[in-house]
Amino acid sequence: MRLTVLGGGGFRVPLVHQALLDDAGDPAGRCTELVLYDTDRRRLDAIGAVLARQAERHRERPDAPGPAPAVRATTDLDDALRGADFVFSAIRVGGLAGRVGDERVPLAEGVLGQETVGAGGVLYGLRTLPVAVRIAERIADVAPDAWVINFTNPAGMVTEAMCRVFRERGLGDRVIGICDSPVGLCRRAARALGADPDRAGYDYVGINHLGWLRRVVVDGDDRLPGLLADPVALGTFEEGKLFGADWLRALGALPNEYLHYYYFNREAVASLRGADATRGEFLHAQQSRFYEGLTDRLDGGGSGTEDGAGDAYDAWERNRREREETYMAESRESTGGWQRDSCDLEGGGYDRVALALMRAVARNERTTLILNVPNRGAVPGVDHDAVVEVPCLVDASGARPLSTGAVAPDQLGLMLTLKGVERAAIEAAATGSRDAALRALALHPLVDSVRVADRILSTAGGF
Repeated sequence: MRLTVLGGGGFRVPLVHQALLDDAGDPAGRCTELVLYDTDRRRLDAIGAVLARQAERHRERPDAPGPAPAVRATTDLDDALRGADFVFSAIRVGGLAGRVGDERVPLAEGVLGQETVGAGGVLYGLRTLPVAVRIAERIADVAPDAWVINFTNPAGMVTEAMCRVFRERGLGDRVIGICDSPVGLCRRAARALGADPDRAGYDYVGINHLGWLRRVVVDGDDRLPGLLADPVALGTFEEGKLFGADWLRALGALPNEYLHYYYFNREAVASLRGADATRGEFLHAQQSRFYEGLTDRLDGGGSGTEDGAGDAYDAWERNRREREETYMAESRESTGGWQRDSCDLEGGGYDRVALALMRAVARNERTTLILNVPNRGAVPGVDHDAVVEVPCLVDASGARPLSTGAVAPDQLGLMLTLKGVERAAIEAAATGSRDAALRALALHPLVDSVRVADRILSTAGGF
C-alpha cells in the first residue's frame, strides 16, 4: 500500500512515520511505500534523515511488528500522486513566515492573532485555499481512486473546498479531514473519570476548532454531569484548568480547547499582545534552527545517524517535546500560568487518528472516529454539504457521520456563523472577490469592526 504525504518536509511527518512503524495490524494491509512530496528539497532531505534514523531504531527493536516502509522523496507533485492509495495533505502555504504575519497583523489592530481562529485563521485560509483546490484537482486527475486525508489548516474550510472538487468530479466523499483536538479532549475527560479512554463512548459536535463534548458514556451511563460537578477532577486535565470549573458547570459541556479564544477573548488577546513572541514567531525560530542545523550537517557529509547531539532523530525529538510543552502557552498564562501535564502532552495525535482512519478503510476494520466530513443530515440545522466535525462510522466504504440529535442554540448559532465565514473565504479564494474576503473577516465574531477587518485585509495584501 502506498501513502503519499504532501508537505513531506514538515516537522510532524516523523509522527506519521512512527505510526506506520508501530502498525501491528494485518501485514497485508501495512503501508509498504511512503512518498514524501514538498516544494523544498532541503526540508525533504532533513526529514528524510530523521526518518532514516527512526527506521534504524525500529529495526533494532526485537518486538518490531513488521518492516519499515520504503521512503521516497520528490518535488514533482504528479510523480508523488501516481499510484497512491492514500494522500495525506499537510501543507503550509507561505511557511511559518506567513503564519507570523497572520498573527501580527490582527494583533496590531487589537484583535486575536492565531493560526486558525479569528482574523489570523481567515488570512491563512485565504492564502491556502487556492493551493489546496489545485492539489485536489491534481489528485482527481492523477489518483482518482485515492483517499485524501486532510491535515492542512484551517482544516474545516480546506476540507470543504477539497470535498467540492471531488463532488464536482463525481468521485464521492473521498476527502476526510482530521484533527487531534477532539480525541485528545475525549481521552483526557475519560481519564479524569478513571475510565479507559478506549472503552468509553463520546458525544461530540461542532466544526473544526469549534466543538463541544456533550456526553462521556462509561458502561452505559453518561458520566459527564458528575465530572462537571467535580472541581477537583476538572483540575486534573487541560480543558478543566483552561476553562475553569465554574464556567464548565454553567456551560454543561466540555469545549474544545480552541473555544478559549471565544469564551475568554479579552484575556487571550491581552496575553498574546503582552508576550515576547507569537506562537508563529516561536515556531519559526525553533524550526529554522532545527532545519538549518541538520541541513548544514548533511551538506557537510553527515548521515544524520550519529549518536548524541548529532543524531537527527534526537534533535527532532528535543524540538518536538519543546513544541508540545509550549502549545497554547498564552491561554495557560491568562488562566494562571500552569504547565501541561504528561497526559496533556500525549493528546490524541494526528498520527494515531490518521492511522486508525487508514486502517479502517484499507482493511475494513470498522471503527468510530471524530472526523471532518460533509454533514449529510447528521447535525440538524446545518446544510447537507457543510463539513462538520462529528463522530463517524468508518469502514471500507469511507466515513459516515452519525446523527448528533438536537444541538444547543448557542452551539448551533456559533457553528453557523463560523460556517458562513468559512464559505465566504472559499468564495474569495475561488473568485478573487475582495467583497467576499471582507465578509469572511468582518463576519467573524472575534473581529469587532468592519473597519478593522478592512484594514487587516489591506495590510495583509492579496485582495
